[in-house]
Amino acid sequence: MITVYSKNNCMQCKMTKKFLEQNGAAYQEINIDEMPEKIDYVKHLGFTSVPVIETAEHVFSGFQPAKLKEII
Repeated sequence: MITVYSKNNCMQCKMTKKFLEQNGAAYQEINIDEMPEKIDYVKHLGFTSVPVIETAEHVFSGFQPAKLKEII
């Protein structure tokens, strides 16, 4: 399962979700504006900005099409 940690009004978040949708990838979105209790988890992963994309094997931040293709 792909998890995308996002925020409202985040262009890179929107681009990441659009890329996943266009490539038919199922994902779960966790919006940290709506679920602020998840902010500490994202920080625990080592990130201070979103989007953060997490799978069982990968964790990375930002809109990175090459990495997204790898995990799909």
